[in-house]
Amino acid sequence: MAESAYSFSLTTFSPSGKLVQIEHALNAVNQGATSLGIKAKNGVVIATEKKLPSILVDQDSVKKIVQITPEVGVIYSGMGPDSRILVRKARKQAQLYYQTYNEKIPVAQLVREVATVMQEFTQSGGVRPFGVSLLIAGYDSHGPQLYQADPSGTYFAWKASAIGKNMVNAKSFLEKRYSDDMELEDAVHAALLTLKEGFEGRLNENNIEIGIVGKDHEFKSLTPLEIKDYLEEVE
Repeated sequence: MAESAYSFSLTTFSPSGKLVQIEHALNAVNQGATSLGIKAKNGVVIATEKKLPSILVDQDSVKKIVQITPEVGVIYSGMGPDSRILVRKARKQAQLYYQTYNEKIPVAQLVREVATVMQEFTQSGGVRPFGVSLLIAGYDSHGPQLYQADPSGTYFAWKASAIGKNMVNAKSFLEKRYSDDMELEDAVHAALLTLKEGFEGRLNENNIEIGIVGKDHEFKSLTPLEIKDYLEEVE
């Protein structure tokens, strides 16, 4: 039988050993806006394109970078509503960990919990995989950390990564510009230059979002004014 005969079943492997619905979920991610993350020596930066469906949409109501805990933030490519479910579950898990152990959840453990939820949705009847990939940035006792979690439940720690529509070109660009001794300020500049490389139109403070976490262990989204200053530095 052809591969397509197995494409409607999530829990049935095709003869070549694939779960075709997961591949479709990855296609949904690849249709999403480009997002990227860079781990610097003293922090992590995540950035994404923010394209509104209409000029009538209130841009202040659209947020693609979300804080999970005071020191961890997340960005997504793919289906926004799916990301909200994962963010809510991540926040609950972080709070549960704090109530149990009276300390903040390590970034790696938080990522593992989110990835476990994503994996469960590849192995159950009557559900579908999440059509979203996440880049999770945080700073804990192990230093700055950047993780990517995919619809299959796979997750890896990265020095720099990109997801979404322009992923291939963005990763190629990052490979050329990344260095292990990069400072956070340099990482922000590299992120902007990478987004600029594949952006349709002109980058400005209203059509991109940037989040950073540094040695102060506080994740924050940059204001449009701060983004504008960085854009002027790289032009």
